[in-house]
Amino acid sequence: MTTVPTLCAALARQRVLPVLREQDAAVAVEKVAALVAAGARVIELTTTIPDWAVALRECADQALIGVGTITMSAQATTAITGGAAFLVSPYPSPSVRATAAETPFIEGGFTPAEIAAASSYGPAKVFPAHVGGPAYIRSLRAVLPDAMLVPTGGITLADVDAYLAAGAMAVGVGSGLPADPTELARVFA
Repeated sequence: MTTVPTLCAALARQRVLPVLREQDAAVAVEKVAALVAAGARVIELTTTIPDWAVALRECADQALIGVGTITMSAQATTAITGGAAFLVSPYPSPSVRATAAETPFIEGGFTPAEIAAASSYGPAKVFPAHVGGPAYIRSLRAVLPDAMLVPTGGITLADVDAYLAAGAMAVGVGSGLPADPTELARVFA
């Protein structure tokens, strides 16, 4: 079982959290294999993938595979029984937090109050991060210096360094990951 400290250490080492939103489960499984081959050890699948639970079961033993866009307790239960190493929500979700129990949960939020509440349990997803950009992350860090922030939403690989410099622990990137294996390996080197 993955613990919050284990997940945080892996995210801090990796710095880029790939967030997969694919057209079908088979494509998601292929992308996970490519990411693992490139050196990724923490990957997020999303419930927007048709048959995401199938993809999760096929990939769960390859890396720390989390499931994002978890908004309901039933989704959390399915993800946990399918082998998810962690769960991610785009906004505060007390019912998902309760269901997650011992499974690390990266709860999302945007306002300082939401981020403060989420970060009291572990890493907090700042979503949609592109709205405030790196300057917003710096502002959050000023009032929440111990918060482990994972900004996600509208961030490209070109933006990652600015978010990390602003104080993000890791940055979620959903699109724009290179398809070329050599370029992809550079992201996780």
